[in-house]
Amino acid sequence: MQKTYILDTNILLHNPQAIYAFDDNEVVIPLAVIEEVDRQKRRQDEIGKNAREVSRALDDLRGKGRLAEGVVLPGGGSLRIEVNHWSSGELPAGIDWSQPDNRILAIAYQLQRERCNVHLVTKDLNLRIKADVIGIASEDFYRDKVQCTVLYDGAGNRSVTEDQINLFHRTKKLTVPEEWGGLPNQFFILKNPANPSQSAMGRCQDNTLVPLLHGDVECFGIKARNKEQRFAMDLLLNDQIRAVTLVGRAGTGKTLLALAVGLQKVLDERVYSRLLITRPVVPVGNDIGYLPGDKDEKMRPWMQPIFDNIEHIFSNVQDAKEGRGRLPANVKNGREPDEERMKSLRIVEHLLERGVLEMEPLTYIRGRSIPRQFIICDEAQNLSPQMIKTIVTRIGEGSKIVFTGDPEQIDHPYLDASSNGLTYFVERFKGEKIAGHVTLCKGERSALAELGSQIL
Repeated sequence: MQKTYILDTNILLHNPQAIYAFDDNEVVIPLAVIEEVDRQKRRQDEIGKNAREVSRALDDLRGKGRLAEGVVLPGGGSLRIEVNHWSSGELPAGIDWSQPDNRILAIAYQLQRERCNVHLVTKDLNLRIKADVIGIASEDFYRDKVQCTVLYDGAGNRSVTEDQINLFHRTKKLTVPEEWGGLPNQFFILKNPANPSQSAMGRCQDNTLVPLLHGDVECFGIKARNKEQRFAMDLLLNDQIRAVTLVGRAGTGKTLLALAVGLQKVLDERVYSRLLITRPVVPVGNDIGYLPGDKDEKMRPWMQPIFDNIEHIFSNVQDAKEGRGRLPANVKNGREPDEERMKSLRIVEHLLERGVLEMEPLTYIRGRSIPRQFIICDEAQNLSPQMIKTIVTRIGEGSKIVFTGDPEQIDHPYLDASSNGLTYFVERFKGEKIAGHVTLCKGERSALAELGSQIL
């Protein structure tokens, strides 16, 4: 039986192609949704771009007939724009039906009285709750969702014999059995059940397990502290792998490792011409409003975590040069902490002035082509799948991109652990030879940060 899907505004602004995603069923867009889309079209961000794309798509469909009567979609279904035609006396009392969201709900209620199999599709949790209260079936948009509970983690444990481990150490390779299900650039930890202390680690390459080539490399004083970080370093330092995703809780070292390797590749090895860092501008909690200054001054508060990590990296380098080890900052050769921090800041500013380090808001990345650059997209869990696609399609010849983030810390109002762009990218690219993924598990920031991440 044909179903009728009523789309909320946030579905279209999240994915403009959603109108084509319901096969041979009927898609209904309330007029209130068109009005809300129209109010968003002048924005210069991803939402504004999606609003304009929706308007263009509907205008193209208008050439097939009157949208109020319905037009045929390429997939065999139909689309109709529903004009408000209800009477307030027919609607349940106690709700302000003049509100845009409730006008959408009113249309769903009216259509349900006229026919069966009506479904309201929205990312608004409260609207789904209200729909349930008045007896309307509602759901999220599932086309670009993945199962975050079984998300690919990029590594696995396998039990092998002592002879197999010895063969791997001797020949530097081991054929991956078919039952292991080895994906390109997946890591395996080999263990001998008869002797737990005997183990080995390797990366899957063309159905062959090869040793880690870069797992123990030190970059600007930063070195892997656990096996997952060794896996991450192996992917980051491998120039044949063009896309890397690092997922993990706060303090697991995702951004720090990516920055250290990026600086190594740009400043020392000169494989890439520039280190480009970007992150979505999504506030935690209440927004503080407009920020003064030019683009760089406006971006400084959003990029402060990046500055903190770079300062830490150059501080480590200075410590190594002066042989100060891990002494507390306030007793290092009599140097004051503020003096040390200012020196690191001057290095960062110098790199920005030279153009080898660039911090760019996602707002300005559309339309660019980015060749021979090491690109880090931090906090990628706050990106939608469409925004991830926008970034990846900007990557030029010879560039490498690293996405970092934690799907459990999402600040975007209409994304969750299953629908954000980071998990979507991990799932879609897990079988590609030029991509690699690692889930970082152990926090290395501090004992307190790790404890807080686990129990709070």
